[in-house]
Amino acid sequence: MSDVLANSGIVVVDKPGGMTSHDVVARLRRIFGTRKVGHAGTLDPMATGVLVAGVERGTKFLAHLVAETKTYEATIRLGMATTTDDAEGEEISRHPAQDVPEADILAEIAQLTGDIMQRPSSVSAIKIDGKRAHERVRAGEDVVLPERPVTIFNFDVLEIRRDSEITDLDVRVHCSSGTYIRSLARDLGAALGVGGHLTALRRSAVGPFTLEHARTLEQLEADNAFSLTLDQALALSYPVVSISEQEAADLAMGKWLEPRGLKGVHAAVAPDGRAIALVKEKGKRLSTVFVARPSTL
Repeated sequence: MSDVLANSGIVVVDKPGGMTSHDVVARLRRIFGTRKVGHAGTLDPMATGVLVAGVERGTKFLAHLVAETKTYEATIRLGMATTTDDAEGEEISRHPAQDVPEADILAEIAQLTGDIMQRPSSVSAIKIDGKRAHERVRAGEDVVLPERPVTIFNFDVLEIRRDSEITDLDVRVHCSSGTYIRSLARDLGAALGVGGHLTALRRSAVGPFTLEHARTLEQLEADNAFSLTLDQALALSYPVVSISEQEAADLAMGKWLEPRGLKGVHAAVAPDGRAIALVKEKGKRLSTVFVARPSTL
């Protein structure tokens, strides 16, 4: 029996610089020969690295992919602030930063670690009254977004490079979803009194999906294989609960099972390894949150 999900899966793309996430989706639609392609979590055009995309029924799974943490490698340039908080914006201030003490840098980074309030960049994709902030900025509006809580689990300096009037910091940041690395660069530079912006950004992980799963667009053009099947993606993203063949048939029909004392969402996996559904206990029912293999397929 052929697998009804043979044409569905997850593609982890190593996004190149200079492309929007929408550009990547357009390429994937051509590569996989389907309109049903979507992505989870936008990456700025200048950024590279992990972009998680779903194909066919994989797009439905993306809505349930709660990637609570992300990891980035970045370069922060101290000594200059820009309109966009990154290298693509116009310079708005410049201060000599070649002599900023390392101890001061580390002290301010410590202040930006843990649970913090962060103001997203004005050129972010956040919507204000239905229109994205960056579109309002380009239209000449003065946009200041409200602060919001984020968590910086680790903010590590990998290398400090000093040249003429600037100091470049190569950093690794492990953070909650919704964190803006550009804003960290801006706020670090402001705290040190010299200004700062981001010159390079590479995302190395989105939840459990890492660069080890990732393939370049060129590799996908040559061989359009999925990074993970939907079975693998569900099992990687959630704790697994084993179910019987009969329970698998019931879940595929949208029926509920007896509760098992589970906390949170689990991937319900049949004896043959097929991931049938995402399930969650609600009162006296273990019911489906998302059915990967509905009986109607």
